Order: sequence, then structure tokens, then C-alpha cells
Amino acid sequence: MKRFTQGHVNSSSAAYDEAVVKRPTLQDVAVAAGVSPATASYALRGQRGADATVERVRQAAERLGYDADPIARALATGSTGTVGVLCGSTRDLWQQRLAVDLSRALMARGRHAVVADADGDPSRERALLEKLREQRPDGLLVAPLDPGAEHWYDVAERFPVVCVGERLPRAPSAGAVVFDNDAGMAQVFDHLATLGHRRVAVVLPARPSTPDRPAEHLVRRHAARVGVEVELLRPPPASADVTALRDHLAASLTGPAVGVTAVFCLSDSLAFAVLRAAAVRGLAVPGDLSVVGFEDLDVADLVGPGLTTISWGTDGVVDAAVGQLLTSIEGETTPVRSTIAPRLVVRGSTGPRSG
Repeated sequence: MKRFTQGHVNSSSAAYDEAVVKRPTLQDVAVAAGVSPATASYALRGQRGADATVERVRQAAERLGYDADPIARALATGSTGTVGVLCGSTRDLWQQRLAVDLSRALMARGRHAVVADADGDPSRERALLEKLREQRPDGLLVAPLDPGAEHWYDVAERFPVVCVGERLPRAPSAGAVVFDNDAGMAQVFDHLATLGHRRVAVVLPARPSTPDRPAEHLVRRHAARVGVEVELLRPPPASADVTALRDHLAASLTGPAVGVTAVFCLSDSLAFAVLRAAAVRGLAVPGDLSVVGFEDLDVADLVGPGLTTISWGTDGVVDAAVGQLLTSIEGETTPVRSTIAPRLVVRGSTGPRSG
């Protein structure tokens, strides 16, 4: 941006400001390399030209600081080199970590991530999708708020899409990396039943599940299988204030869930909130209350007594999602669904039922 100052501006300062303002163009590169603009364009895109000419053009572009406009490059080559990463809410610590790991994995494969956060708001999610579409990404990696929304069909018809954590039932052309929640819940309920727990509160995230894997159905089925009574709790959404979430759960522990000896949370973020709520109520973990999560975040071993949780192996999730998407970008049109197996990680937050 030009600087405006009072008084005299010398010619060297003005020239410097003008140089800052002026962005190098393809014409500038062509002149510097001694070739036509068309030759410079072909050389920078790697489409044609003698090796010596291509190298001369690239050196000129580097010297001038020329960077092709991404939209123009997309029109010319069909690729911007970018991938949109859309998260339902990075207030959820698992999605926060997912966004970081996906970005790093894409960078390692020569792609740049454009990360967008819907912050728990479906209308914001739709608006962000429109903005991402305008930037012409090569594909999208999504962890959506509502995987059953109608707009996913149109999005998946326009771009390669891979959904992480859910499938997109209205978008048959989209790939998916899903978790074997059935097996994960089986391991949790087996663990709690073995410890003698017979009344368990289950904290459900405030977002939809896909029709073929509703969380409530799996919870009730596995609870009945091991003879456990369950109380379903629905806290405020991830975008809510942390204190409000803690207070809601603290009230639940002396309200509908009174008498429970264990709490199973379908995310580690919710499990951390339960640990705080238990402290508010003066409940010892695991002496008075056992707590189980469902993600094995990096900090799960550092919070309280250490959180018992289900590990999905984040590296495997990221590799599967990025691999699927890049395969689709390169021309594979058959959608793929990868299923991630669970592993129960037992730490200090669970113990035998008291009394």
C-alpha cells in the first residue's frame, strides 16, 4: 500500500513505493526472459518449451517474485493446488486436531489447505461452502455438522469430496472415512460392565448421525447386551460457552442421571467437561464416577487421572482421507469408504463401581 506523508517526498522513496505497489505480470517475466508472453505461460505451466527456455523463464519469474493468480492458473491447468478443509466446529478438540493434521498431510503431498470453521452453525457452514467453491479448490475434506443436508449432493457433483467421520447419504459420489462405532461402543460397554457398572449416563454430541449408524441405537443395543441401564444426556452444542457446558453437565449428574456410576461421552471434549462437572459436584473420579471418552486426543493422558477412551489412530484417519481425495482428484470416480477400527485405551478415569 502507498504511504502518504506530509512534506517533501524524494524521488527514490517514490520509486520504491511504486515498486512495492506494482505486482509483476506475465508480460514482465516474458520481457525479462526474452520470450513472448505465450512462451512464458507455457513454460511456467510445464506444457512445452526447450529445457533451457523453461529454466530461463522460471528463473526470471523467481527473480521478479512473480506468482500466477490461482484462479487464472485453475482455468489454464484445471488445478489450483489447494484443498478446502471444512470443520463443523474447531471448538471440538478432535476436529481442531484433524484440521491441523490434514493441513500438514496435504502440504507434504504438495497441496495447500484452506481451512474453514462453521463454529456449530449450519447456515455458516453453507456460506463457507459457497466461499470455498468460489476459490475453485481441487477438492474438499469435510467433517460436517449435518451430513444428511441436501446441499452435499450439489457440492459433491462439482468437486471431489471426502467426508471424515460420517458418510454423506445424499451425495453418493462422495468418499468417506467412517469409524466402526459399533465395535467401539461394544468395547466401552464391555469394559464398564466388567467393572460392575449397571447405570451409565451417555453424553451425546449435539449434531446428527448418519441414518445407518444412529448413536442412540448403538448405545441402547450394547447397553442391553451387557445388562446396563442408560440415561441419555444432550448437552449444549460445541459452540456454547465452556462454563455453560460444565454447569449443564453438573446439573445433570444430580438430575436425570442421579444414581449413575459411570459416564460415557461420545467425544473426549465432552469427557473433559464431565471431569470438570464432577469436580464441581464433589465427585471423585474414578472412586465415585467413572468417565470414558471416544477419541484419544493427545491430552487425554494428561487430564485428571488420565482419560479412558477409544483410540481411532489419527494418522490412519488422515492418511485414508487424504489418499482417497487425491485419488479422486487424479481421476478415480468410484467413491471409496474406509472404515477405521477402534482400540480401547484404559487409563485412570475408570474403576470398579463404588458400593
